[in-house]
Amino acid sequence: MDTKEIQRLLDYIAKSPLAEVSIETEGLKVSVKKFGEAAPVVSVVSAAAPVAPAPAAAAAAAPVAAAPAPVADNLYTVKSPMIGTFYRAAGPDKDNFVEVGSEIAPGKTVCVIEAMKLFNEIDSEISGKIVKILVDNASPVEFDQPLFLVEKA
Repeated sequence: MDTKEIQRLLDYIAKSPLAEVSIETEGLKVSVKKFGEAAPVVSVVSAAAPVAPAPAAAAAAAPVAAAPAPVADNLYTVKSPMIGTFYRAAGPDKDNFVEVGSEIAPGKTVCVIEAMKLFNEIDSEISGKIVKILVDNASPVEFDQPLFLVEKA
């Protein structure tokens, strides 16, 4: 599935009454969730080698799982998988996904990054405890920017 196909899927879902769509093919899994009138939340995970996406489709084609990078023996840095705006919660009236001291496990959402009006959930790939949050809420982040320090379980 290329970025044009993903964009067509997003356009279709935005106009349809569907609230959620998941498509899985060999090496690619796309999940789109729509909440009311808000922009859809898109998760795209690719097992293939990453290809530089076109600028207009960067948010839809970027992998959303934040890969940890070793810092010390038992500390890991969770880094941003994309450029966008970092949010600690799903909305202004919602609780933060994690706090310092929160226990995380693979698949647990740790934050959301908004890119081109799409809200991408960033999930942990490791188990452990959040030691430090390195980015302020609603701040712009760059690709590969450190977001959290995690003490490995």
